[in-house]
Amino acid sequence: MAAKDRAKASAQPVVLVLASGRGERFAASGGMVHKLRAALGDKTVLEHTLAAVRASGLPWHLEDAGHPGMGDSIAAAVRATAGTPGWLVLPGDLPLVLPETLRSIAAALADCAVAVPLYQGERGHPVGFTAECQPGLLALTGEQGAASVVRQQAQQGRVRWVDVDDAGTVTDVDTVQDLERAAQRLAARG
Repeated sequence: MAAKDRAKASAQPVVLVLASGRGERFAASGGMVHKLRAALGDKTVLEHTLAAVRASGLPWHLEDAGHPGMGDSIAAAVRATAGTPGWLVLPGDLPLVLPETLRSIAAALADCAVAVPLYQGERGHPVGFTAECQPGLLALTGEQGAASVVRQQAQQGRVRWVDVDDAGTVTDVDTVQDLERAAQRLAARG
């Protein structure tokens, strides 16, 4: 990577792809493999998510060390990428998220501390955080994600809600039925 490209990449938030969950709901719904390894068209769920991240052009980090909860995963990923201007928290089970949505959330961080995508009024992922949110993100533990950090920033008027035309921001794969819905949406994209 050329020095100019490295400087540009370092000025962008890092997409944190969270792939540490156990996928228990997927197994309970009849899934025979871990949800991130489940086939969705010609790729796995995680391969689709990573393809969108790569296509966004943003720097990224895969957190797949097997942490006990989402809070632990986020904190570990932020620790691993400390010194960056911010993060986009993206669960690995959102295979239909669009690269342009990742870029939109990254760009929205220019004038807020937290950027949350809204698809037809529903909150989605990735949620973007600037570096000033680092202490709160590092303190996360357990099953809860970063909702506490979003609430804290919202109380200070520092959250931007970003309307997106991307059903992929709310199409997560937690059950076999979710996987079937994702396959239908993927097929409809053509």
